[in-house]
Amino acid sequence: MAKSGREHVYGLNPAFEVLRAGKRRVHSAHLNDGMRDNARVKKLLGVLDRNNIEVEWTDKGRLMQLSGSRDHQGVVLKTSLYPYAAFDELLGAPRLLMLDNVEDPHNVGAILRSAEVFGFTSVCLPKKGVPEVYPSVLKVSAGAAEFMKICRDDSANGYARKAAEADYRVVALDAAGRSPLEAVAAAKPEKLLLVIGGEDRSVGQFILNMADYVVGIAQRGRINSLNASVAAGIAMFALGQAE
Repeated sequence: MAKSGREHVYGLNPAFEVLRAGKRRVHSAHLNDGMRDNARVKKLLGVLDRNNIEVEWTDKGRLMQLSGSRDHQGVVLKTSLYPYAAFDELLGAPRLLMLDNVEDPHNVGAILRSAEVFGFTSVCLPKKGVPEVYPSVLKVSAGAAEFMKICRDDSANGYARKAAEADYRVVALDAAGRSPLEAVAAAKPEKLLLVIGGEDRSVGQFILNMADYVVGIAQRGRINSLNASVAAGIAMFALGQAE
C-alpha cells in the first residue's frame, strides 16, 4: 500500500468527509451496484460527479476485497495516503493532543472523533506504539481525521519535550493521577498538551515524571477503569472549555 502511495478509504461518512476536506487526491470511487437507489449513495454520487471522479459500480465481494473489511457500507474510494503534518506546524495551537501507547485502532479512531468535536484538532501520534491513520481508523473517526492536523514524526517523549520547550503545560491522564481535571481547567493554561495513554500500557514514565499535571477522573462506580476513548472524551471536554 505505502509503495503505491495509495489506499482504499471505506464507509459513507469517511467518503463524504474526504471529499469535503479536499486534503487528498481521490483517484476513483467504487460503489455497490445494489445501492443505486440509496439516498445517501445518490448524494455521494452527485459530489463525485461535481469533482469529476471516475465511478465503478461493483459488488459487495469486490468492495470487501478492496477495503479488507465487511464494514465498507457499499463505498470505497481509492485515494492518496493520509497527509500528515510536521510537528512544527502544530505549535501555536492552544490545545494539543498526544496518544501514548494507545494500540487499539478502534480507540484511536474514537478518540480522534471526540477530539475534533472538543477542539483538540492538532494531534501527535508517536512513530511507534500507536496505529497510523489507517482507513479503519478513519472509519471509526467518522471521517473527522480529515479535518485535523496530525503529525507522526517523533517519539512520545520527543513530542513532550518539544511541547514543554514551547511553553505548553503537559497534562497526562492516568488512573492514578492525583490532580483533578477541574483544577487544571480552573488554572486555564494558555497552551496545553493533553497526553492519553492506552488501556494495557498507560502514559510512559518519562512523561509522567515531567508532566505539569498528572490528572485522574473521579469515579463512583465499582469498576475501576474507563475505556481509553471515553476517558479521553471526558478530559477533552473538561480542558477544551478552559481556553
